[in-house]
Amino acid sequence: MRPSRVSVQIIGALAVTVAAVTSCSTGGDDSAAAAPASGDVLSSAPLTNAAVLPSAARSELITYASENGNGDPIVVSGTVAIPSGTAPDGGWPVISWAHGTTGIADTCAPSGDTVDGAVHDYVGGVTATLDEWIRKGYAVVQTDYEGMGTPGDHTYLNARSESNALTDIVRAARNLDPSVGAKWFVGGHSQGGAAAISASDQAVDRAPELTLLGAFAVAPGSGLSQTPQYIATGGQAVAPVLSFLPITLLGAAAADPAVVPDQIVTPAAAPLMRAARTGCIADVRAAIGGIQVNSVIRPGADLGPWTDYLAEQEPSNATPKVPVLFAQGTADALVTPAASQVLVKQLCDKGAKVDYRSYDGADHRAAVAASLSDAEAFTEALLAGEETPTTC
Repeated sequence: MRPSRVSVQIIGALAVTVAAVTSCSTGGDDSAAAAPASGDVLSSAPLTNAAVLPSAARSELITYASENGNGDPIVVSGTVAIPSGTAPDGGWPVISWAHGTTGIADTCAPSGDTVDGAVHDYVGGVTATLDEWIRKGYAVVQTDYEGMGTPGDHTYLNARSESNALTDIVRAARNLDPSVGAKWFVGGHSQGGAAAISASDQAVDRAPELTLLGAFAVAPGSGLSQTPQYIATGGQAVAPVLSFLPITLLGAAAADPAVVPDQIVTPAAAPLMRAARTGCIADVRAAIGGIQVNSVIRPGADLGPWTDYLAEQEPSNATPKVPVLFAQGTADALVTPAASQVLVKQLCDKGAKVDYRSYDGADHRAAVAASLSDAEAFTEALLAGEETPTTC
């Protein structure tokens, strides 16, 4: 993918940085000494598009140094929003937000959102909710994840890469603006909800100089490893999730060379694969058209590497080290309450402190706004050093 949606103001700096990161990852002692550290700000420019949080005093589009799931250096883009007024002692507390599935192409990166853009129908609603955090006195940082808006492919659902990106953008925000504090929360929706749960485990050890207080996950994706076999059944019940075939498959292939899409899908799936490579989730759904669900997986295809990759990304693999608020809409047909309750039990069985909340009538997207007041109460309690409820 090309970095097509990165702001014109930072393309020059980004090109230099990518070259530096690449050479440092393969060079000798001299080049290694010059390697950016995770969380270093590589470029910044004022954010002026629809991704701006209206109540912020400062909104920046940045690129920063991070690491992929294999520990290799990468460049990630994202946004940093700073509240108005004077920061409290210790600096503004931080919300590091993990976005839900928008696609895997550069144009799907939330930091590039425009009012007529391909992902505005989803990102715009989330932006309105995140703006409430700014109004409450939190700095809000949002990663685009690996390979969305920056060179390379997006390793969709990769738990370690996404956790790293969520953690390192907090470091980047503190490097960018001294008013940003060390106390932070990780939150996310759907794809991002799973990433937030992974970060609730991994981020504590990754960034000991920061203080992760809690995580809130809205309708986090789970049961990921069941996707390949479920699609391969070819039943009509698969139709509503067919749009995730190319996204999960190409995302897995970006992370693991053992996953070879052409050995798994048939030519009938070509419109879906093409739409995922160049468009966003709405484009993939539109490409389904008259494609028959029983025609997209090659008979006898080896689903093992794809399945194994997804199994490694399951949020149930995490052992949260901080309290987790788990938010679920009762009318969610994409991430069902039953699936979420299975995940909650898996986390509780590990000794995690999970508070499960449900919201009557809220579907997959509506749960983001519906859970806001509970999420605010959750973060305020933890900032005050108070215990939070648990349903385990």
